[in-house]
Amino acid sequence: MAVPMSPDQVLAKRHGIFKHQSQKDGVVFQGTDAREFWQRAEDRNSETAALYQQLGLATYAAMEAFVRWHY
Repeated sequence: MAVPMSPDQVLAKRHGIFKHQSQKDGVVFQGTDAREFWQRAEDRNSETAALYQQLGLATYAAMEAFVRWHY
């Protein structure tokens, strides 16, 4: 599932991330990426929106993609 996001929604997501102590500073499984969690999330969402645009779909500031896991 993919949810398009406006610039205001991207900012609201950033503020939401700031409110969670576990995501505010160092992330447990950060790997070699030294950026803050919110920066990686925004980049990932804008890259997803760019991929959808390249497929000929509408242009959005960002797009949150979700995968359904069957347990």
